[in-house]
Parts: sequence; C-alpha cells; structure tokens
Amino acid sequence: MSLTDPVANYLTLIRNALQAKHQKVDIPCSRLLTEMTRILKEEGYIANFKTIDEGSKRFLRVYLRYGPRGERVISGLQRISRPGCRVYASKRRIPSVLGNLGISILTTPKGVITGSRARREGVGGEVLCYIW
Repeated sequence: MSLTDPVANYLTLIRNALQAKHQKVDIPCSRLLTEMTRILKEEGYIANFKTIDEGSKRFLRVYLRYGPRGERVISGLQRISRPGCRVYASKRRIPSVLGNLGISILTTPKGVITGSRARREGVGGEVLCYIW
C-alpha cells in the first residue's frame, strides 16, 4: 500500500478487485478519494459506495458494477499525474479519453470534476486519472 500516492493505491485496489471479480472493495478514506468515487457513481462505473467507520479508521466500501454476462463495466484505469511528475491541463487542453468513451478526473479550483464538466465550466487543473 503506497502511502505517498493514495490515488495510485485507490486505482490499483479497484483494478485488482475487478480482476478477481469481487462485488465490493474497501479503500482507505480521504476527501479526494470520496469525491473520485462519487464521480464514478454518477458516471455509472460503479454500483454504489458508502463510508464505514471501524474504530479510528474510515473506509470507503465501493460496490463494483458488472454487465449482464459478468463483464466488467470499467475496462481500464490509468494514473496520469503522479507525485514525481504532476500533469496539468489548461481549459483549452483538457484531454478526451478514447474519443469521449471514457472519462478523465481532474482537481480544479471548482473541486474534483470530470474532464467534460471542466470543459463546460471553462476551468483547467491537475489531471488525476483516466477511466474507461
């Protein structure tokens, strides 16, 4: 578990749970990861999520979503901006993922939002990850 990069840890936990066909995965909770999970829920990539308190620790329980024949809804997750190499996008250069079939998640002055919403609102920010 990487303490220096919680977003990479988050994406890896989800990727591994999908690979193993788990129904849910527990992820250490933070405000950033909660917002990213909220976006995944709104965009239809996960079924649901909730916050769980276990003593002094808080977890996000993420319920993964699969198609009717058991196929994964999320086929790929990619970390873009890392602690060693931050990647920023201006409002004019917000990337599209697989010809708008996927989403990019950005941290902006208006909060954690998708790339398409950032384009609509005319803000740029740090590109955290791509999900498709």
